[in-house]
Amino acid sequence: MDEVIDYLTNIPAWFFATCEGDQPRVRPFSFAAEDGGKLWFCTATNKDVYAQLEANPKFEASGWHPGQPWIVVTGEADLEDTVSEATRVAGYEHMTGLGETYDGPNDPRLTFFSVKNGIAKIADIDGSERIIELLSLIHI
Repeated sequence: MDEVIDYLTNIPAWFFATCEGDQPRVRPFSFAAEDGGKLWFCTATNKDVYAQLEANPKFEASGWHPGQPWIVVTGEADLEDTVSEATRVAGYEHMTGLGETYDGPNDPRLTFFSVKNGIAKIADIDGSERIIELLSLIHI
């Protein structure tokens, strides 16, 4: 999990794909965090991406850092927003730093979703690849 978070947070943006009916939709994303042993992303409830994930939670995200292998994260969005206050504040600061406007970290439009049934594939041009299962790291 740490390797995935490190990769995603050290590139300016990656691309997040959903489906709308039979049409793929792709947009840049740039916030990722680990919270409670899960990988979390941030968006807004009034965006198309949120409605698309409500209709079909399956997604893929892909990014590349020059000189490194690329990453592909595949999974399902769990839209139950249970992030910690620290992650909520970090997401709020990140999103407003991009120019989005919210009434604070607890604005009901600002939402976080975690990854379930997720894997990350780190692949290189030479054909080598590694799979990282994104299992919940919650300790009971």
